Amino acid sequence: MQILRDNGLTIVLSALTIVTIAGMVLTGWTVHNEEIAQHGGTALSLSDYSASGHFLSAVFENWESEFLQMSAYVMLTAILFQRGSAESKDPDETASRDGDAALKAADRGAPWPVRAGGLLRTLYSYSLGIALALLFVTSFLLHLRYSAAAENAEAVMHGKAAQSVTQHLESAQFWFESLQNWQSEFLSTAVLVVLSIFLRFRGSPESKPVASPHSETGS
Repeated sequence: MQILRDNGLTIVLSALTIVTIAGMVLTGWTVHNEEIAQHGGTALSLSDYSASGHFLSAVFENWESEFLQMSAYVMLTAILFQRGSAESKDPDETASRDGDAALKAADRGAPWPVRAGGLLRTLYSYSLGIALALLFVTSFLLHLRYSAAAENAEAVMHGKAAQSVTQHLESAQFWFESLQNWQSEFLSTAVLVVLSIFLRFRGSPESKPVASPHSETGS
């Protein structure tokens, strides 16, 4: 079917996301209930666990770092270069590949914000970075909320006082959770940028053609 061929990448990635989240729920549920049992508590049902801070904190902790990586990548590659990398624009090309979007305002195939012009066109010009940044901020706030809930549930099991979300934001634990993921995202992006200078993967739009010289920049 053409719809599967045309949308195969999104379909497969979405399916993998659902499968891995399901696996995360089941394994996390088992681990968390074992921990609760060790403290003499009552085990959670699968539905209760799915809404718990233990699970949702872990989910949004990872989403937060991924959206940070993607938003930083989109924005930084707009202004910075790495000669020879498939992930970079060519620093020697002075003309923007976008050209002047206003010249396409009369094009019937152009997205409607381009045809509308003004502020809408300006916002649309940076909409990918804006959307990814908003997803990062949203995931960060949800990670904060559910991380605080998970920390408070842990505190109750050990007979300690709960803390507010603001107090949790100021804690080393919360920032350790965030920074341990952020550093890996920045590192993996840097590794991709550098390796794409020297290595190839035939057929991938993230790779330069196999016979391209190392000095050639862009895919």
